[in-house]
Order: sequence, then C-alpha cells, then structure tokens
Amino acid sequence: MCLSIPSKVVSINKESNIATVDTMGVQRDAALDLMEVNDVKLGDYVLLHIGFVMNKIDEEDALASIDTYKEILKLMDEEDRKKAILEDDEYTNREL
Repeated sequence: MCLSIPSKVVSINKESNIATVDTMGVQRDAALDLMEVNDVKLGDYVLLHIGFVMNKIDEEDALASIDTYKEILKLMDEEDRKKAILEDDEYTNREL
C-alpha cells in the first residue's frame, strides 16, 4: 500500500516536463507527464506515485495531511523516519 505525502511544487522545468517538489523538507523531481498541460503551477500541492505527479490537492487538505504525517513521524525512530520521507514515491528507472 502506498501513502503519498503531499508535496509542494517549488519549480517546474517546462522543457523536460519535470517539477521539483518539496516533501517535508526533502526535494525531489517528479514527472508531470500524467497531468494536463499547465495544470500544475508553482506553489501547488501534489500527490506523487512512483515518481509521477498523479493529482493536485487542495492546500488546506494538504497541510492537514502533513500535520497528521508529522504526528506519525514523532512516534518513529530516526532511521524509520528518514526512510519514510526519503523513500516516499522514490523512483530510479526514469532518466531526468
């Protein structure tokens, strides 16, 4: 089962159709190939799956979800916490 942490779009490369997103302080690239052209904008919150932006999420819902994740992370040890954030929708098969 995959639980996607809402991520905030911090930059968009229109040539490569890649967004850089921030997931609770960790930045990663995510492909926009599954989204409508120009649908995702800077500052939007999105959900990722295997390195692709799957959909946008309302900011209020995103922030509430992030608060819930923070509560969960407080209960985890440091190693599990890093793994949960860093491996959220990590992918390596696509060249950027």
